[in-house]
Order: sequence, then C-alpha cells, then structure tokens
Amino acid sequence: MAVKIIRLGTPRSSNEGLRIGTVRRPPRGVPKTEFASQDWYDVWYPNLAPSAETMKLGQAVASDKDWATFSKKYRSEMNEADASRNLDLLAALSHQSNFTMGCYCENEARCHRSLLRDLLKERGALIG
Repeated sequence: MAVKIIRLGTPRSSNEGLRIGTVRRPPRGVPKTEFASQDWYDVWYPNLAPSAETMKLGQAVASDKDWATFSKKYRSEMNEADASRNLDLLAALSHQSNFTMGCYCENEARCHRSLLRDLLKERGALIG
C-alpha cells in the first residue's frame, strides 16, 4: 500500500487507487461528471493546495530564490493545524490503502506536489 504523487490528467496506472486532486480549482472546461473518466481526479481536495496568494508566488518562480520563498510559504501553510492533521491522516492511510495525489503542473520539481511528497514522507507515509 502506498501513496503516489502524480500529475493530474495523466493516464492511470494499475492499482493506483483513489485519485485526489490537491488543486485550488477544478480543471477548466471539463464537466464535473467527467473529472474521473478523463483521469483528472476522483475527489477534489483543495485543503492541501497552496492558498491563492501562495499559488501566485509558485506560478511566478523564476529562480532558486523564488522557489525557496514559495516552499517556505507553502510549508508554513501546511504546518497550520487543519492542514497538518490532513497530512497526518493521509500518511496513516498510506499504510492501509493505495491512493494518488497531485496537481496540474508540468514540472514537479517546481510544483507544490514535490513539497507534498516530502511532507508526507516526513510523517511516515509510504510513498510509491
């Protein structure tokens, strides 16, 4: 059992389990009834997406310094009580079932999902 961190909209892999979208907004132009069938996500979970303000920082990253600023801000948001409990729950669930989480960004190295992977690992999640 494990959690995988993926780019939403990519083809599903076998035994992937529930796909969770950790994005601020649903995919544009896609009817809600087709989110799962088009491999976006099964459940929308914006609780772990960067805030609108932080998301703007992430979209404007042009240097390592910008990335460090975004990372610090996102990690700070994920240290808030509700987000921290959500991460703890998902880390625990990774020991019991397969599921995937992700967002739309093409480059994971400059995306909150890379930080989400690290945050889950720090909480003992099984990462697949």
